[in-house]
Amino acid sequence: MEYIILLTVVFVFGICIGSFLNVCIYRIPNKEDIVSERSHCMSCGNVLEWYELIPLFSFLVQGGRCRKCKVKLSIQYPLIEFLNGLVYVWIFAVCGFEIHSILYCLCASALIVLSMIDLRTFEIPIGCNIFIGVLGLIRLVTDLAHWQDYVIGFFAVSSIFYVLYLVTKGNGIGGGDVKLMAAAGLLIGWQNSLLALMVGSVAGSVIHLTLMKIKGKDRVLAFGPYLSLGIFVAMLYGKQLISWYLSLF
Repeated sequence: MEYIILLTVVFVFGICIGSFLNVCIYRIPNKEDIVSERSHCMSCGNVLEWYELIPLFSFLVQGGRCRKCKVKLSIQYPLIEFLNGLVYVWIFAVCGFEIHSILYCLCASALIVLSMIDLRTFEIPIGCNIFIGVLGLIRLVTDLAHWQDYVIGFFAVSSIFYVLYLVTKGNGIGGGDVKLMAAAGLLIGWQNSLLALMVGSVAGSVIHLTLMKIKGKDRVLAFGPYLSLGIFVAMLYGKQLISWYLSLF
C-alpha cells in the first residue's frame, strides 16, 4: 500500500511538471518567457486562473475548451501531462526510489520537450541539451567510482555525430543532435549511449520509412525524437539489454 501511495505521489508530481512542459513546448520556439509570463489562452490571450491550471482535471472539467472564448484546446495539453506522469511512474517502478531515478525523470521531461519541438521546427533547443548536461554532471559527481564511463559517454556518440556534421556540412546530422548525445552520454555512460544510438537509429529507420510510404512524409526527418526514445530505453533497460547481447557470444 505504501508503495502504491508513493507511485501515486510520483504520478501527481509528474503531471504537474507535464503542465510546465506544455508551456515550454509552445513558448520556446517563439522565444517567449517560460518563467515569469503567466499562462494564457493561445487564442484570446485570457490570463488563466489557478483553477484552470490543474493538470488533466481542468481540461476535462472545461470540456477541452477555453473558459472565456470557448475555443477548442489542443489535446496535446492533457496528453503531455499524462505522458510525463506515466513516464515518472515507469522510471521509479523500474529503477527504484534512488537519486538517479530523479535525474532520469528530469531527463525524460527534457526529452519530451525537445522531441515535440524538433518534430515541429527541426531544431533541438540548446536549453534542453544544457539541462540534460547538468543532470549528467550531477550523475557523475554522485557516482565518482564510475566517472570514466560518463566522461567517455560524453564523446562516444557525439564525436561520431560531429564528424558526420562536418563531412555533410550539417545536412546529414544536426548540431542539436550532436549536443544531445554529448549531454545524454554524460548522464547514462558510454555503453548506454551506444545502445541509445542503436535503438534510435532502428526506430527512426523503421518508423520514418513507414511514414514515407503510408503518409508520403519527406525524406528529411527529425532525429531528436528517435534519439530520445533510445536514450529513454537505455536509461531504464540498458544494463539488461547489453548483458543479453553479450551473452549471445
